[in-house]
Amino acid sequence: MKPLTADDPILEIPASELEMVLREATDFFNQTAALVQEAGILRGREFSRWIGKASASLKATGSPTEKFMLIFAYLRQLLAKLREALRARPQEGGKIVQVCSKIQARAIQIIDYIKTTVEEAPKRKEIALDSQQARILFSGAGGEPVSRKETIRAMRRAEVLWPALRCGHRPNDGRQTTRLIAKVEDLQDTPPHCDQWQRSGRRIALSL
Repeated sequence: MKPLTADDPILEIPASELEMVLREATDFFNQTAALVQEAGILRGREFSRWIGKASASLKATGSPTEKFMLIFAYLRQLLAKLREALRARPQEGGKIVQVCSKIQARAIQIIDYIKTTVEEAPKRKEIALDSQQARILFSGAGGEPVSRKETIRAMRRAEVLWPALRCGHRPNDGRQTTRLIAKVEDLQDTPPHCDQWQRSGRRIALSL
């Protein structure tokens, strides 16, 4: 980074606004990291270690400007990894984008279904949607059969988009059926933003 000199103009920015921009940059990083993870380029412990290293570096830096530079540096690394993966398997390049977009669309479809269900029965205290019900929901919309694996991925993405939802296994179920559950009052207090990939505390993400 270029050192500050006496001739450089000074721009005064409220700390609150700078913090907001920094959080937007962090959110954009997390969206990019989620795409890389969904594409299978970084997974499991490797992904956790990489995010942990980035978070530690960011927290150890006091200067907001240096924080921005770090975020952009790690973003360039993510894009480089994505570029290398696409070059290594060019025949699957289009498939990666297509699968991610389908997961996002199905997650939003789940959210819309849950919102409609809650609006039609406002007196209920909880709502639950299991993977079998979700598969029927997807088939009813487009007629295309959806695998259990893709259904669960869509349910987990719905949990990311709407943190009030909790994705887990049905209690006392030997088949460990995946389901989404939530308290209706939490759904009313937390409107989802389907155009953003919000990260809950249970998710691996870069933090300031």
